[in-house]
Amino acid sequence: MIPESFIQDLLARVDLVDLIDGYVPLKKAGANYAACCPFHNEKSPSFTVSPSKQFYHCFGCGAHGTAIGFLMEYQGIGFVDAIKELASRAGMQVPQDEFKTGGHAPDQGTVRGLVEVMTRAAQFYKEELKKSPKAIDYLKQRGLTGEIAAKFGIGYAPPTGLKTAFADYDDSRLVAAGLVKVGDDGRRYDYFRDRVMFPIFNQKGEVIAFGGRVMGVGEPKYLNSPETPLFEKGRELFGLPQARAALRETDTAIVVEGYMDVVALAQHGVGNALATLGTATTTMHVQKLLRQVDRIVFCFDGDAAGRKAAWRALENALEALSDNKSIGFVFLPDPEDPDSFVRANGREAFERMIREATPLSEFLLRELASRSDLSTSEGKAKLIYEAKPLLQKLPTPLLRLQLVKRAAEVSGFTQAEVERLCDLKSFGPAGLPKSPRRAPSLNKTLLRLVLHQPELAARLPVGDLPDSPERSVLVCLYDWAAKGEMMTYAVLRERLRGTQQEAVVEAAAAEFLHSSLQPDEIESEFSGALARLREGGHKRDFDELQARVRRLGVAGLTPEEKQAYARLVAMRGKKD
Repeated sequence: MIPESFIQDLLARVDLVDLIDGYVPLKKAGANYAACCPFHNEKSPSFTVSPSKQFYHCFGCGAHGTAIGFLMEYQGIGFVDAIKELASRAGMQVPQDEFKTGGHAPDQGTVRGLVEVMTRAAQFYKEELKKSPKAIDYLKQRGLTGEIAAKFGIGYAPPTGLKTAFADYDDSRLVAAGLVKVGDDGRRYDYFRDRVMFPIFNQKGEVIAFGGRVMGVGEPKYLNSPETPLFEKGRELFGLPQARAALRETDTAIVVEGYMDVVALAQHGVGNALATLGTATTTMHVQKLLRQVDRIVFCFDGDAAGRKAAWRALENALEALSDNKSIGFVFLPDPEDPDSFVRANGREAFERMIREATPLSEFLLRELASRSDLSTSEGKAKLIYEAKPLLQKLPTPLLRLQLVKRAAEVSGFTQAEVERLCDLKSFGPAGLPKSPRRAPSLNKTLLRLVLHQPELAARLPVGDLPDSPERSVLVCLYDWAAKGEMMTYAVLRERLRGTQQEAVVEAAAAEFLHSSLQPDEIESEFSGALARLREGGHKRDFDELQARVRRLGVAGLTPEEKQAYARLVAMRGKKD
């Protein structure tokens, strides 16, 4: 695991403008530089590089990142390899932490320690694959080349286990990482034995889990790592780092069921496939993918199990949708799976099916209709009853309006009746829900200004910040400032890589790219935002105390509350 201090030093020494200009010619555009985006096709430049903040952002496709992210995206390499290349350019030596075995201190269960263990295990499995003719023959029979096996880090877990890889097989980190289990009798044994191994990487390119597949008859066919401090199944996807470049190119993510499906598709030139990890598709999976692409296609077997998996994916995808995103479904003819289909029919046939995928709206209504007898009043009522929780999940006004209209046509109810029966907000004539305009979030303003001028973080009134996605980032910045750490944007972006806060920071950074605020203007706007924040806090406090006065009278307040109430009344009097 590369020390964070080294990453900070590296980012401070690499000039992003020089780096990107070596791949994509940049032109000066005010305080920034611009070019046609290297990650999607466009005729006019929307790719912007900020020399002062050391990040890039494309207003066309949303590509965003630092020097590390650019190399990962442009060259299709992992986090560690990007670090090594940048270090070589900067004349720096990447520190290699020595892997220690033997007795361990109580911090052995930390994330750093577990990543070290998983890295060692992954390397061991890769070396064991070279020694196993059975595993090599299995992969060849599945049509895989050594190049694809290396790209996905495929290995082999021998029946003898990890004892030869770790001098201390009793190291408790092996259990915490999900590599070793302890039986009821206290004996230890490997979680994975005699299986082809597929390492699962996070967005930093670190191994966080494994999937193991039997090579012959055996159950389970796929065995996944248990959940650990490194690994949460509902958040991670197999093949995401390897698919990064293809996702940008196609703007489509193909979600399949098995690791071999992902690898086989990549072998045949379909590089934008991913798989869930022994669990149904979750809302977090869909949110993660829709931050990177505008379209997801779920590709499942056409049997009952495949349709059941597709329906669960639909249910969990609804609340992550927006009107500019789309989701489709492909069901393969029995008994095909993506692996066997692409081997038998080729890449073009598979990609044609993906292009012609059934839209989510059509699949939803078709499935609901198949469960009801629409020739009867009871069947039509059942359709609306089952549609209700699904329509309520949809945050997309335009798509929901279309589904309401379609449901009304199929069921014989009017559109207004469907909306009323499903407890949906009424839509205006333009098809949009009527809602009051909201003022811009103060937290968004504060985050944008702190990213402009990191030293402002020390002045944030974290206790008064209202709840919002930006609040957690502002609290982190305040905590780091309190410790004397002044976060440059590039360092902050890399520290938050792979977290839920990453998208929040990217959005705030994109907002200030075209800003030309001077230091005195930043100070003035920051002070004004703090004043509005205090004013809002005073109003909330006054409203709460006034509500207590209405219930209890002034005499019912505590001495402290009476003082606060008198102070707030005086403040409001002065303002009036």
